[in-house]
Amino acid sequence: MDLQSRDRAPGKASRHKCDQDSQAQPKTTLFRFRAGLSAFIDMEISMTLKNQTPRTALNLTLLLFVLAALFFNPTPTLAEGSEVALPNFTDFSRTVQNDEADVLRGVYVADTFALPVVQQPSGSPGYVSNYDGQLTQFAMAAQFGNLGLLAHNHLAGKSFSQLAVGQEVRLVYGNGRVEYFVITEILQYQALQPTSMLSAFRDLVTDKTITANQLFERVYKGKHHVTFQTCIEANGNLSWGRLFIVATPKTQSPNFDRMARHLLQ
Repeated sequence: MDLQSRDRAPGKASRHKCDQDSQAQPKTTLFRFRAGLSAFIDMEISMTLKNQTPRTALNLTLLLFVLAALFFNPTPTLAEGSEVALPNFTDFSRTVQNDEADVLRGVYVADTFALPVVQQPSGSPGYVSNYDGQLTQFAMAAQFGNLGLLAHNHLAGKSFSQLAVGQEVRLVYGNGRVEYFVITEILQYQALQPTSMLSAFRDLVTDKTITANQLFERVYKGKHHVTFQTCIEANGNLSWGRLFIVATPKTQSPNFDRMARHLLQ
């Protein structure tokens, strides 16, 4: 992907610095969006191809991505279908804390799941954890001020379908800080070419078709929010579609977070 600006043109030596400065922000924004879309595509490749059987014939242009995904996704250590009683929030929060103030360490949704969060390895925007009981934070979403949480639908992502509009989502950081969100949207799309990184997507509610570019903007850009993402299984295809759960910040009283942190100490 060519990340150089298409609008660059020869300029006169006497061009004012203010003219250059006025163009800097749009170029930076364009670079970040293209990088974000590229990471989104890499992650899509990882999530879709991990769900295919060994007998599936793979397009040679995707082979390197498959090898990378296999390398960074170790064998699961928790058997699929294992049931663990949901801890109370205080106990869960304490188990995931590690004193790293700015690192997201866990997500808690009452009566649904309590899951630790792992980070993508540096330089691996397509990485999605292959361990059951873990969510992966999509690092590129942070460049747009948002949080992306990924999981395969045969592992931790299977619990995403249990989420509902109106539910509270609690994010726990390494130092015990808690952010509160409320689920506001559930989006479902069919991938018209499930194994293609350039697939178009059909909205299952409106029947409208959008590009991967438009989908990225829809779910990862905009005002501060959290997006949960996994695949939808249908017709025997684990990567038939995509499920996105969007949660926006929950309004709290000024002292609410301080009180919550005090109770966790």
